[in-house]
Amino acid sequence: MYTGIIQALCPVVEMEDKPGLKTFVVELPDSLITGLKIGASVSIDGTCFTVTKIDGVRATFDAMQETLAKTTIGELKQGDRVNIERSAKMGDEIGGHPMSGHVSTMAEIVSLEESDNNKVMTFKVAPEWMRFIFSKGFIGLDGASLTVVDADKSQGTFQVWFIPETLKLTRFGDKQVGDRVNLEIDPQTQVIVETTERILLERH
Repeated sequence: MYTGIIQALCPVVEMEDKPGLKTFVVELPDSLITGLKIGASVSIDGTCFTVTKIDGVRATFDAMQETLAKTTIGELKQGDRVNIERSAKMGDEIGGHPMSGHVSTMAEIVSLEESDNNKVMTFKVAPEWMRFIFSKGFIGLDGASLTVVDADKSQGTFQVWFIPETLKLTRFGDKQVGDRVNLEIDPQTQVIVETTERILLERH
């Protein structure tokens, strides 16, 4: 489980493409490499990965074809920086909201607006996902726990406002119109919506 609080923005220092598999190496700060073991889970841009090798401050991960096709990891290049969060431990503070690291879909940035100390991004998703996205609700984008400001179900869009600290500590400081991000629906919201839909369907 993850908390949705990004712990570091880290560079991808090596990458190897193989048939149906991408192996990549991320350089982690001392605070995150300490105690990390092979087999541990790490959230990379909101996608849960298993550590396959550790060499000093460098950790290696493998992305299979399914992950490459359904997340932005398929677009990752050597030199890119990625949002990192190690899995939460019992007793850790949940500063965001509980997240699994299982990406629901990808969202595209369709507009950006900047003002003093704020950056507003509008995201677009396939219409079927908007039933789980509500204004003031939680959402996970590239592993960051964020609050939806304005959800427009008719347009299939929603907005998120970013403060300077979030822009500095995550990939969102570099994001542009046309970029895609990994989206994880709040699991509690999804359960409530799907349960309600099923009950209403059964009554009819």
